Amino acid sequence: MNNPTLRPLSGRARFSGQVAVVTGAARGIGLAIVEALAREGASLVMADIADHELQAEARRIEHEYEVKVIGVAGDLSTEEGAQALLAQTQSAFGDAAILVNNAGGGVILPFLSHTAETLRMTIDRNLWTTLWCTRAFLPGMLRHTYGRIVNLGADSVRNGLADHAAYNAAKGGVHALTTGLAREFATAGVTVNTVAPCAVNSDQLRKFVLEKPEVAKQFMSVIPMGRAAELEEVASMVVYLASREAAFMTGQVISVNGGSTML
Repeated sequence: MNNPTLRPLSGRARFSGQVAVVTGAARGIGLAIVEALAREGASLVMADIADHELQAEARRIEHEYEVKVIGVAGDLSTEEGAQALLAQTQSAFGDAAILVNNAGGGVILPFLSHTAETLRMTIDRNLWTTLWCTRAFLPGMLRHTYGRIVNLGADSVRNGLADHAAYNAAKGGVHALTTGLAREFATAGVTVNTVAPCAVNSDQLRKFVLEKPEVAKQFMSVIPMGRAAELEEVASMVVYLASREAAFMTGQVISVNGGSTML
């Protein structure tokens, strides 16, 4: 086995010496991804718009997992925000080998109940954050002929879930960006993939169940397993795609969905 990117690694050595940037990292799926990468030795840049919560979690992760961590607060839906994240990453660690575009969150409403503001917010949070951050960090990966870009998409793009049209427009753009970039940089040592969860057992879902129980019940009804995904179940797929072992995986949208869509 002559290709070092294919050498299987285990334990903390798996991401030793690698810098991982995770957006939307202060809570939920993003925080679960950070913890999974920290357990395996990555140096971490945690990015989020919620500064106080972000810095508290960054300090906890650094202490608990004994890895280097910085927290960077900012609006990643703008080019300026993404470039500021890049600058602070390079100042602290140098170039990043891993970018996890997790920042997102949309307003889930019937399409005609949306306003111009909620539509713009949904596109900004989900699509523009991914576009600007990828554009910022990709050149560094190309310089090293190595990189892993993992996006968070949505299984609702595939199953047409009720009240998700605007959200699906944004996440569908992320799915399409994944395939286009994967083909463009297939021979450059950089892979680009998307993990598409269904409902995930998070604070956001629990709040939604309390506020709109009938709509939440409808969301859950499309999942054959009859439950939401656990945060760690989503994070584990992200971590695999971010690893050296996933060198031959690119351009894929992989659903972690309890069977809500198949094939």
